[in-house]
Amino acid sequence: MTIDSSSTMEAIVLHGISDLRHQRVPVPKVGPGQVRVQIGFCGVCGSDIPRCFVKGTYHFPTICGHEFAGTIDELGSGVTQFNLGDRVAVFPLLWKDDHAASEQGHYAQSDGYDYLGSRSDGAFSEYVVAPVRNLIRVPDNVSLEEASMTEPAAVALHAVRRARVRLGDTVAVFGLGPIGLMTAQWLRAAGAAKIMLFDILPEKLEVARKLGFDDVFDSRKSNPVDTINQLTGGHGAHVTIEGAGVELTLLAALQATRRSGRMVILGNPNMDVTLPATLISQCMRREIEILGTWNSDYSVFSDDDDWKTVLQAMSNQTLDLKPLITHTVPIAQGIEALEMMRDQTHFFNKVLIHPSPSISAENSG
Repeated sequence: MTIDSSSTMEAIVLHGISDLRHQRVPVPKVGPGQVRVQIGFCGVCGSDIPRCFVKGTYHFPTICGHEFAGTIDELGSGVTQFNLGDRVAVFPLLWKDDHAASEQGHYAQSDGYDYLGSRSDGAFSEYVVAPVRNLIRVPDNVSLEEASMTEPAAVALHAVRRARVRLGDTVAVFGLGPIGLMTAQWLRAAGAAKIMLFDILPEKLEVARKLGFDDVFDSRKSNPVDTINQLTGGHGAHVTIEGAGVELTLLAALQATRRSGRMVILGNPNMDVTLPATLISQCMRREIEILGTWNSDYSVFSDDDDWKTVLQAMSNQTLDLKPLITHTVPIAQGIEALEMMRDQTHFFNKVLIHPSPSISAENSG
């Protein structure tokens, strides 16, 4: 479909910290080597909340939203790998080729990159323009709702791969937001013998149980370190994954990691964390390996990067992501959804935003 150059689209635009506006903006133009994607669904990342209400973006105005999937609406010159109507997920990091990490295919480790949804306009809108090399096809049996969660599922997979989880390992996950629950599913696929899951919200614990996990615990009712020691014969977990980004759970994860074990920092802390000297000494004595994990691996050269693996896992039902979705709202109600997440007035897990039905019908006619 060709859209007139003067056409506008619906979007949620961040004009400043806490200054979100539902408005119409020009439809982005397609350049050589680019495609325009008509958004099917865009997930709200946990990072979108401080980005919209606390920290801001790299410039204003900005359209946020980097977890998305949709349908190719227009092809730029030189694009031959895809066709109009192809369903795609989009890797939001726009890397530069003149960096050593990029040359090795580790785009998330490169410097000076651009990023859809924070440095460039993202997908809380009807359309996004992206380089063709950032696109990956969505399998026919995977819905666009599921495909919009490719990015967080790839982040979870990357953390599990960083942890080098082995068949028979015991693993503890702290924090059962969308990425924590995705991490648990990847651990099951990796062959972990015992997966212990911790959170403080009963609703999240219930989602975990519905996904088939038995060792699910309310951290307010049972001390996680004591629980893990009890279930592992006092040895602690081979791997602990901290996904909440708070000091209390980070300290617990370190304490619960067994000798020569691995602790992965997956949650991005929103405040300073203090490590007691005694705990540091214990980590040294037990030779615990502390691993960072950042973003995910996407490659134009490989068939088993995090993103392709995620979509294949969705297709063969290794990953079951639909139970994570608690809210699906049109763009017109998107600001209310973002404020709900900020204020935590209702339980939510994965929130998806999509173009308003009347607007989408008008633009596809």
